[in-house]
Amino acid sequence: MQVLMRLCLLLAGLAGLAWAAPPEFRQHTIAADLRGGYQVMAHDVNGDGKPDLIALASGLTDLLWFENPGWQRRVLASGLRRMINGAACAGMEEIAVAHAFENQPQNSIGIVSVLTPGPDRTQPWAVKEIDRLTTSHRLRCADIDGGGKIVVVNAPLAGAAATAPDYRDHVPLVFYRPGEWKRQNIGSENEGVVHGIFIHRPDKSKRDAILTASFLGIHQYLLGKNGKWGRTMIAGGSPAPWPRSGASDIAVGKTGKARFLASIEPWHGNQVVIYTPGRKLWKREVIDDSLVDGHTILTADFDGDGKEEVVAGFRGAGRSVFLYQFEAKQWRKYKVDDGGIAAAACAASDLNQDGRLDLACIGSATTNLKWYENLGPALRGAPLGRGSAGPPPVK
Repeated sequence: MQVLMRLCLLLAGLAGLAWAAPPEFRQHTIAADLRGGYQVMAHDVNGDGKPDLIALASGLTDLLWFENPGWQRRVLASGLRRMINGAACAGMEEIAVAHAFENQPQNSIGIVSVLTPGPDRTQPWAVKEIDRLTTSHRLRCADIDGGGKIVVVNAPLAGAAATAPDYRDHVPLVFYRPGEWKRQNIGSENEGVVHGIFIHRPDKSKRDAILTASFLGIHQYLLGKNGKWGRTMIAGGSPAPWPRSGASDIAVGKTGKARFLASIEPWHGNQVVIYTPGRKLWKREVIDDSLVDGHTILTADFDGDGKEEVVAGFRGAGRSVFLYQFEAKQWRKYKVDDGGIAAAACAASDLNQDGRLDLACIGSATTNLKWYENLGPALRGAPLGRGSAGPPPVK
C-alpha cells in the first residue's frame, strides 16, 4: 500500500510539471475617481499608433480617455448622462456611445450618439444623437457583409414592455451603418434580459457573426447571402428556472485550433462556464462558481502559446479579477487582482508595446481604472475543473 501511495504521489508530481506557468501581471492604477465605472476600451484616440484607454463611467457626464504612455487624463465628450456603453473600432472614424440608460425600460430613454473628432483629436469631439431605443445597452462593431465595412450593433438590455424581475418581453437587436446612421433591424427573437453580445468570425465565413446572451441562452445571428438574418441556438445557458436562466456575458476563445465559448451565468451570476461543440448544442462545463455579481469575461493569449486564457471579473463581495488557463485538459484558476477592483469590464491590448498582451479593467464600486502589465510566466496555481479542447468552431 505504501509503495502504491508513493507511486501515486510521484505521478501527481510529474503531472504538475506539465503545467505551463501563467503570465505574471504588475498592477498600475491610472484613476481612482471614476464614479460608476462601467466600460474600458483600448483604442488609439489621437492617432499616434499607441492604444489609449477610454473610460466610460455611468456616474460621470464626461467621457474620459487616458493618453498612452503617460496616461494623461483628457475629456472625449461632455454632457452624456448615464453612459452605459461605447464602440470604438479600427476602420471607423467615429465613436458610438449609448447613454440616458436605466435598468427599468419605462425609465430608460436609450440615446445613441456618435462622436466625431476635429482637427485636434486631443480636444473634445463633437456629439450627434442618432437614435433613441429603450435600454440601449451594448454597442459593438462588426463586418456583417464581409466586405470590410464596419457597422455598429446595438443590443438593448430588455424590451420596452418588460418589468422586473421577469423582464418578459422580446428584445430588439439592431445595427447602424456609419454615415447613414439609420436604425436597421436584425431580429427580436431574444427574450428577458440580453446582457452580453460578442462579435466573432466563424470558420469558413467571410462575415462577422453576432453572439447574444439572454435568458433564452446563447444564440448566433449571421447575415446570409440572401440578405436575411439567420439565428441559431448554441447553448441554453444556466438550466435554472427563469429569470435565473440563460447567460449574461460571453466570449469566444481558442485552445489551439479548437474553439470554445466562455460565459458568465446566470445574469450577473456566480458561474464561469466553458462550452465546447457538441452534436446539437454545445457541451456545458462549470469551471468556477465563486463569483459574486459576475460582469465581464474575455479571452486572450497572454502567454503566447497559441491557446487563449479566460479572464473574468466580478463586482460583488470579493471584487476580483481571475484568470483561467487551459493545460492538460484542465482549467486552472489564478488571481490577477485579489479584492482590489469591482471589475465591471476589462480589455486586452499590448499597452506598453513590448509584444505581450496586457489587461485593463475598470471598477464600479471601487471607482478605479487599472492596467495590468504582462511580465511573462509566473508561479503555478492550483488545478480547477476539467475540460476538453473540443471539435470544430461555431457554424
